[in-house]
Amino acid sequence: MNTADKVSHFAQDTAETLSNAGHQARAAFDEKSEQLLRAEQCAVKNCRSYVRTNPVSSLGIAAAAGFVLGSLFGISRR
Repeated sequence: MNTADKVSHFAQDTAETLSNAGHQARAAFDEKSEQLLRAEQCAVKNCRSYVRTNPVSSLGIAAAAGFVLGSLFGISRR
């Protein structure tokens, strides 16, 4: 086997290894993405349920959060 063949085989092996690593990374990314999507849907569901059962408290929390965020971002009443 000459040097060109060795380099060619090495390049093919490296390309295959990189391709496999890319596929594994994509599969892991897809799995984590799906987990985050389910967590977000659960959080939205819980939030809606809380607002429906505690509308007055929810309004108070929203107003307080708005006040705090407004103060942090320096929004003034002019």
